[in-house]
Amino acid sequence: MAYLHTIWQQLPIFFWVLCVAVALVIGSFMNVLIYRLPLILKRQWKNECETFLAEIKDEPQLPQGRFDLAYPRSQCPHCHHKIPFWWNIPVLSFILLRGRCHNCRQAISWRYPIVELLSVAITILLFWRFSLSIQWLWACVFALALIAAACIDLKTLLLPDQLTLPLLWLGLLVNTHQLFVSTHQSLWGAAFGYSSLWVLYWCFKLLTKKEGMGYGDFKLFAAIGAWLGWSSLPIILLFSSAAGALVGIAVLAKQRKRQQLQLPFGPFLAASALVYLVFGEQIYHLYWMML
Repeated sequence: MAYLHTIWQQLPIFFWVLCVAVALVIGSFMNVLIYRLPLILKRQWKNECETFLAEIKDEPQLPQGRFDLAYPRSQCPHCHHKIPFWWNIPVLSFILLRGRCHNCRQAISWRYPIVELLSVAITILLFWRFSLSIQWLWACVFALALIAAACIDLKTLLLPDQLTLPLLWLGLLVNTHQLFVSTHQSLWGAAFGYSSLWVLYWCFKLLTKKEGMGYGDFKLFAAIGAWLGWSSLPIILLFSSAAGALVGIAVLAKQRKRQQLQLPFGPFLAASALVYLVFGEQIYHLYWMML
């Protein structure tokens, strides 16, 4: 950290170029994580339990052979042509290719450059919030994990334990040094985060005979509580619920045919947590002044 501080003071332009480059690379890896982790999980579930085949029968052909976050090389999801490294540069390659695969000319999802640019934006915003400190580095880890979890939930309605549980334990460990909140706040935040949504889930299910959210939401909210403390949870839950309700109403209003709406809650929890991470102190004081 002292070395980075020296670079920041003596070579500020180089420091920011380095930060942007690292954030872009991390954003690019997050795109691999967002695309591959659900497929890895589905393949594991298929091998472990034949009953899951009914849920994935309409999915595209699952990859054969070794398939993890490191192997095989990135390839086009349409033609499966391996992407050379010069066409895999974050954001720049998307611009040069005009948003299309260099081999089959099929459109590349806008998710890729958006996630990469969002990684840069949140890194800079958190630097403004925490300056050059160990808090900034851990806040970036927390924020980028939230972005990855939100994108996976938005795409697949899944919040993998492989993301939420390590994030929960990491939040508890980080706050043993009281980087964001006290250890007491962190422990109770994890407990209240899980139990509060668990109670809401069962109340809703008993009243409506329907499931309003998944267990992955409980674990994500517990992880948020572990990082930001129990006192942040009422505000984050209020913001995420209000945002989810507004989006849900807007989506239902646009639907011509009345059908059951499946709206993931994870992205709203993640977005509210990111807002609180950056503007938490101001929001906290304003919230309690209004009560």
